Amino acid sequence: MGVPGARRAEWAAWAAGGGTGGSEAPGTDGGPGGGSGRGPARAWPVGGGPGEVLGRFEPPAKPWAAGHRGVDLAAAPGEEVRAAAAGMIAFSGLVAGRPVVTVAHPGSGTPPLRTTYLPVTGTLPVGTAVAAGQVIGRLAPDGRHCGTRTCLHWGLLRGGRYLDPLALLGAGRARLLPLGGTGHGDADG
Repeated sequence: MGVPGARRAEWAAWAAGGGTGGSEAPGTDGGPGGGSGRGPARAWPVGGGPGEVLGRFEPPAKPWAAGHRGVDLAAAPGEEVRAAAAGMIAFSGLVAGRPVVTVAHPGSGTPPLRTTYLPVTGTLPVGTAVAAGQVIGRLAPDGRHCGTRTCLHWGLLRGGRYLDPLALLGAGRARLLPLGGTGHGDADG
């Protein structure tokens, strides 16, 4: 497969926490396998460690079809929400009346990965560099997404394509692809 396979391997290494201090991604000087001890490579967004997953990632069959474009993590209103990986605050504001924070992860491929967190009231201005595990906001009360439970909806995108954010922590679901690949459903985008 040549380049796509190499790119997939680089992305997998970055998603698994490779790179200097865990912040560099494919195409940067840190490269996979480095490590300077500058902090965690990845962080659970709420609760300080693996918590209850209320809703799993269910990719839609078509971009416009029904599906669940992220995961729902149990959390309490007002709880601190942390960046899952190092990056930069790309957006902090309201979308359809709900507070959202988006972190862009430069160097994670083309186009770069973005993680989204909602309903989260951001505490940092757009353009702020963040480390994995750094507080980026607080969970806002919502009551619309998880029914009677309060949850963080956590998403991962490459361009306009949704991916399973649990893959950043090595906990995503694996999907088998046909030999030879189709270009659909793999990390190459």
